[in-house]
Amino acid sequence: MRCFWVLASLSILSVSASGASKPLSEQQPEPQYFTLPPLREQASIQDNWVKERREGIPKLLRKYGVDAWLVSQREYAEETVFWSLKSAKEFSARRRTTLLFFADVPDKKSSNSYKWVDNTPSLWAEIRAALSAHGAKKIALDIHPEISFSSGLHAGELQAVRDGLGPEWASRFVSKPMLAVEYIATMPEGRAEWYHRLQSTAWAMISEAFSERVIQPGVTSTTDVEWWLREKLQQMNYTTWFHPDVSIIDEGAWKLSVTDRRSEEVINYGDMLHVDFGVSALGMNTDTQHLAYVLHPGDTDDRVPKGLQDGLRKGNRAQDIVVSNMKIGKTGNEILKASLAQMQREGIEGRVYCHPIGDWGHSAGTLIGMVNLQDKVPILGDLPLLPNTYYSIELLVNHFVPELNTTLTFPLEEDVVWDRSAGGKDLESPWKWAFARQSHFHLVRTPSGGSAESRAAAVDSQGRRDL
Repeated sequence: MRCFWVLASLSILSVSASGASKPLSEQQPEPQYFTLPPLREQASIQDNWVKERREGIPKLLRKYGVDAWLVSQREYAEETVFWSLKSAKEFSARRRTTLLFFADVPDKKSSNSYKWVDNTPSLWAEIRAALSAHGAKKIALDIHPEISFSSGLHAGELQAVRDGLGPEWASRFVSKPMLAVEYIATMPEGRAEWYHRLQSTAWAMISEAFSERVIQPGVTSTTDVEWWLREKLQQMNYTTWFHPDVSIIDEGAWKLSVTDRRSEEVINYGDMLHVDFGVSALGMNTDTQHLAYVLHPGDTDDRVPKGLQDGLRKGNRAQDIVVSNMKIGKTGNEILKASLAQMQREGIEGRVYCHPIGDWGHSAGTLIGMVNLQDKVPILGDLPLLPNTYYSIELLVNHFVPELNTTLTFPLEEDVVWDRSAGGKDLESPWKWAFARQSHFHLVRTPSGGSAESRAAAVDSQGRRDL
């Protein structure tokens, strides 16, 4: 049993205690469900993280050579970065909400950050006065044409800011895309503990979904399992940033695009199952892809075909290769090239498409490949890899399975976090799995005893709908 930190307000529910599958190996820790604290406590936690992040803004401004950063939005026309700057009690901008940050202060009485909620002409005079008092020569706006996290200023709002401040100040506007990217990408230190809990919960949900508690071979469909996961999220007061995707991987070509796959299939004995699933809570998101195997009646846990186990191990090796190449300062394209070259040398055929994660499911930072871009990713792949960030190690490998006389695709995804204890030292890898990484298949076992009807009723009692 893996050890976890426990807050007074935190309840822990073991998957095994609820009757789901036992851990498959001592090397793969048993996930646990973590309930979230009361909303008021959640808000306090999130606001402390925002406070820590905002305190680092002056240093970021100096790093990127600007004197000020202006973030302006109207209700329901918010900048992308606004969602990482706001308090937990803010659900949108109001009127015209303008934030202004400075690299330095002219005197001890001055502030390095300002906020206005105002839709009157006096707003512009107050902003001009603040800019003048700080002697701002370069004012960063989020107006980059390609990087979404750095292009959040709406076109109409940009025109309003130009008109409101006038040509003298508008001539000082500059685009510094890495400013917003690094602000959003950098994770407060206290988040890692909570992210571990979110990832454990995601694993626990997958472990239960891929078990005999939810799946009855010949009856349960992939869509049933998807909606079971959605119901489980709601029961636990979590949400998600995308609908779960459950599929069967067989000798037919497994499609990378969800829209290209068969919409619904009934799960049967001997199927290899795949899930793409994430949980969202406390302003954070996870992204996980796992594999499961449906045992035949009477099979013991060691009856997973060796070819399937070898395919999973090959995927694990590909994960190791990618993580070992994730060096701070390298671009995503450089990491992609090095990883694919090493995979090729080791005889691993596959694709790499890793992305930042955190405030957003596909968050700010460099991209290490995309499913359709394995040579390089324009623009986003040219950004440098930043420290103190989280990443989804997303990839697939192809492996010939002798027992089936066919080549199957093994898609995997696990989140990693930057280990601050590395302290920037040249360790083997400062990246750590947020919870763990899948090294053994989830197993759907056949319950012993009872009729098919009674087993179906037992499964239905766990929250499945319309079976």
